Amino acid sequence: MTRTLTPEHAQRRARLPRRLALLMRPELPSLSQEIIEEVRRSIPEYGRPLRDPYVEALRIGVERALMDFVDQVANPHAPRERHHETYRRLGRFEAQEGRTLDTLQAALRIGAQVAWRRIMKVGPRRRVSPEVMAQLADALFAYIDELAALALEGYMDARPDGEAEEHRRRLLELLLRRAGARVLAEAAERARWTIPDEVTAVVAPSGARYVRGALDDDVLADLTATQPFLVVPGRPTPERRQALLRVLPDGQLVTGLTVPITGVADSLRWARQALGLVETGVLGDAPVTDCEEHLVTLWLLSDQALIDQLAHRHLGGMDGFSPRQRDRLLDTLRASLVTRGTATDIAGELGIHPQTVRYRMRQVEGILGDRLADSEARFAIEAVLRAMRLRERASRAGAGRDGNAPE
Repeated sequence: MTRTLTPEHAQRRARLPRRLALLMRPELPSLSQEIIEEVRRSIPEYGRPLRDPYVEALRIGVERALMDFVDQVANPHAPRERHHETYRRLGRFEAQEGRTLDTLQAALRIGAQVAWRRIMKVGPRRRVSPEVMAQLADALFAYIDELAALALEGYMDARPDGEAEEHRRRLLELLLRRAGARVLAEAAERARWTIPDEVTAVVAPSGARYVRGALDDDVLADLTATQPFLVVPGRPTPERRQALLRVLPDGQLVTGLTVPITGVADSLRWARQALGLVETGVLGDAPVTDCEEHLVTLWLLSDQALIDQLAHRHLGGMDGFSPRQRDRLLDTLRASLVTRGTATDIAGELGIHPQTVRYRMRQVEGILGDRLADSEARFAIEAVLRAMRLRERASRAGAGRDGNAPE
């Protein structure tokens, strides 16, 4: 899409006295900084770290816009295509990140207001006449309209094809509903997607920032879902993981298990469960977490109410102890089941005296009776103890985030 900008925009700048360029050019570095600071303060999307690509695009856009405006005052016939392309690129960037142009247009308005404040301050001091000041204001705001038009041009060029996107969304819905092979094949053909033998679901936290333009063609995605998710052919390779981090650059992605095409819903469910464990602190917050590495944890925490029932059934006899006594007995029992060792081995694991271990285990055996001799009961008790420890870890992590970590 190509748009011809209104000739009157350039004509307004051509009518300005050339000497204004000499007055304005020394102001550009400080004015650029002032505009960037005001935009970052006023618009949350730009309040990111200074090295963030989004903020870097803002800096380049502001500096080039100011330079271009002054260059046009100095020489209305100077070539401008490079500056035009900068603002088309900013519009494309907004489209690729899945946003509307509202944020960029708000930044343009703020930039114009800050620039006009500077003009009102410097103009009278440099004895610029009211008539020229009025012409300068007219030229400045016409220039902002021109930049907005260029951004819109780039934005419209970069928007994904609506019909193709709709077919891909429909295909995702069918995959999650476990539609039949014939229905899937027809939907995949309309979406121009080759059905692989296996797929992996990938999820990101709610509200995650994304760059739609970085999506590989063979990846299906719903980036506007409450929890954005993608469906990747096969098992993610290291190269694919890096590509996913370009789509969702804030990290904390979780990859589900690699499953046959009919298992997309399962892979997504496991990935979302693991993401919940990342967010509660049970799992670490690496840029990419792989469900494959945490299968036992996912299993143990898949039904917390059932774990509570098992704990009540097998360990309810300890409820009469104080919390501190109960924790000590459970720690000793857990170490005993994990090490399968002697009192000395368990004592070394816990950092206590072997005689203390023997005393506690006599108490435990008195409560549990012959359960520890029963293989099924012993397995259930060990599973419950592992699940309880994982939940304690999540509780401590949550208290740390709230500033209530125990001393």
